[in-house]
This record gives sequence, C-alpha cells and structure tokens, in this order.
Amino acid sequence: MGPAFYVMAILGCGEAEAACQQVAVAQTRYENLEACNAATAEAVMRNVNLSFPVVAAQCRRDDTEVAEKLMPSDIDLPEAEASAPRVQRAAYHPPRKLRL
Repeated sequence: MGPAFYVMAILGCGEAEAACQQVAVAQTRYENLEACNAATAEAVMRNVNLSFPVVAAQCRRDDTEVAEKLMPSDIDLPEAEASAPRVQRAAYHPPRKLRL
C-alpha cells in the first residue's frame, strides 16, 4: 500500500436542513491532513462566488468519499468584523419648485 494523500472537497451549503453537497475537489493533493486543513480558509475564499449561501471545505483521503454528511448547522461561521464599513442611507430631497 502506497502513501496516503489528502484532497479537499469544496462544499456548497444551503440554509435549510439539507446536507451540504460537494461541488468541486481542489486539484492540490496534500501529504497529510494537517497541511490540507491549513489550506481550507484560502480555498473557501477562492470559491465564494458559488451559488450557495455558505461555502465550506472538507479534507479527506484521496481514496475515500466524504465519510459523513455535513449539515449547514455544523459549520462554524466567522465572526463579523467590527471594523467593517458602516452603510449609511442617502436622504433624497426633491428639488423645490421655483416661484415666478
């Protein structure tokens, strides 16, 4: 038996109780699980344009399928950034009519 390699599955998750679904597998192969897990944040950022509310990455052995179904409620979402810019609404003031 040769060495084990790990691959990263990119998963798209909805907001309902349906399990996340695999939408891609990253082409990079990793020699160990730690290296694969360390690369997940960057892989998710490269795939944020997918048509899912939540995108996740899950590492697995190259010779296996995903072992368990991942549910949207199982994913730890990042905290909102406190330094995010605030959105302000513009006030619309219609032009005044000129009196002649």
